[in-house]
Amino acid sequence: MSSREIAVIAETSHDSVLKTIRELIKRGIVSGNETTYKHIQNGQVYPEFLLTFRDTMVVVAGYSAEMRAKIIDRWQELEAKQQFNIPTTLSGALRLAAEQAETIEAQTLLIEQQKPAVEFMERYVDSSGSKVFRDVCKLLKVKEPEFREFLIDKKIMYRLDGKLTPYGNHLDAGRFEVKAGISENEHAYNQAKFTPKGIQWVAGLWMVEKLKA
Repeated sequence: MSSREIAVIAETSHDSVLKTIRELIKRGIVSGNETTYKHIQNGQVYPEFLLTFRDTMVVVAGYSAEMRAKIIDRWQELEAKQQFNIPTTLSGALRLAAEQAETIEAQTLLIEQQKPAVEFMERYVDSSGSKVFRDVCKLLKVKEPEFREFLIDKKIMYRLDGKLTPYGNHLDAGRFEVKAGISENEHAYNQAKFTPKGIQWVAGLWMVEKLKA
């Protein structure tokens, strides 16, 4: 369930729900998946979370019983929509079997296409340390402006004093490390690097993004 839907059902602001989720993630109580959505009216991109049933219940634990009941009812509606419809005729069964076969074939082909890239990524991450933004771009064979926009749109990094800086939740998840240093002109600076875990994670996100295109 999305944090936006929780806000609507609980009759509260989305910002309030986001604040609650981020605090619970920081404390290690829930593990929501942060993503983005485009507002249908102004076209702007905003953050939201997608939560499992368990994490949704934790987030709304402090709400009234009536609100919790509404959210549970909504979960049941979502699950009902995903129930498998059993064919009642031979032609329906054959059609379903054919559709499933096509889906399996497409998934198998996609896995085979991705296998070399995934295997390379796993070998690379296992044998390499943390990498700066430019090195990750070279690794993924992506143009820096395109990848920079991707990181910002997905709320993975943001610009701070002209430099890309990871959001706190991704730092906490071990996807980045930030090293402090002193430049030649004795100015202090922070340099963000993708950890091996972060490289593998963002590479997976990037592959998914390219498949959508």
